[in-house]
Amino acid sequence: MTDLTTRSGAPLSKLTFGAMQFGGKADQAESEAMFHAAYDGGINHFDTAYIYTEGASETILGPLIKPAREDIYLATKAGYSHGASRAKILEHFDISRQRMNEDAVDLLYMHRFDDDTPLEETFSTLAELQSQGLIRHIGVSNYAAWQVMKAQAVAQKLGTKIDIIQPMYSLVKRQSEVELFPMAADQDITAVPYSPLGGGLLTGKYAKGETGRLTEDARYKSRYDQAWMHETAQKLSELGAELGTNPATLAVGWAAAHKVKPRPIVSARSTAQLRPSLDALSFEMSPELYDRIAALSITPPPATDRLEEL
Repeated sequence: MTDLTTRSGAPLSKLTFGAMQFGGKADQAESEAMFHAAYDGGINHFDTAYIYTEGASETILGPLIKPAREDIYLATKAGYSHGASRAKILEHFDISRQRMNEDAVDLLYMHRFDDDTPLEETFSTLAELQSQGLIRHIGVSNYAAWQVMKAQAVAQKLGTKIDIIQPMYSLVKRQSEVELFPMAADQDITAVPYSPLGGGLLTGKYAKGETGRLTEDARYKSRYDQAWMHETAQKLSELGAELGTNPATLAVGWAAAHKVKPRPIVSARSTAQLRPSLDALSFEMSPELYDRIAALSITPPPATDRLEEL
């Protein structure tokens, strides 16, 4: 994989912290508490985006990373809204840097694929930012494998490459295993997947009648509200009870244990909610337990759909 390190040369942590909730469901005080819990717990990779909480995420995160900036790998994103044209990338990236009071970031993602902007325009802009020292690495989020490879071909002609992908991935969303993860291994790309808890489903809280994204956001309800997914979550909770381990720890630990060595993004609304995910940093996932957890959900067929060749 690409040699991803902080500015000081430290390897990236097993997990990534996502600041998507900063300034939204997590207020200033809770955001600060979660940042310190994550950093003190061993996480040195922090992820935000131009669009998160209308800029509050970046505004809150910026001052928090300052004292340890050389030891922190900072990622943000552009291009979710208004497309991935050169003008919009530069505009949004400038605003992001102003919000965080940062001259440069370690990683800039294209937040999603833009059908309306030529890839040459998007990636020549990223290559220029990289050559200027304003970004160290290039990433893409929410791209299909064919879109990554199409973009990679353009990036390579420009003398650079895609270093990181950020897909959705959890025990109940395993599509990345079909093409994205094998592609990442082949192309020397690191996977930093989001939502390893399936919108909170895999914590078991919805079975207890608690609220969260699935009850508050129609997008998440549509994404995760399938009977088999709830059954998988229930079985994971039962396994957690058997092992004396929080199901969130098992879910995050399982996502991190895939053979391509993903670095899952963990997030929360509070430090209490975050703690079980942070426990996955030190959790030992044996091959036997990994297989046992995998068996709780539906394994997607290979890209060729030739099951007899497995």
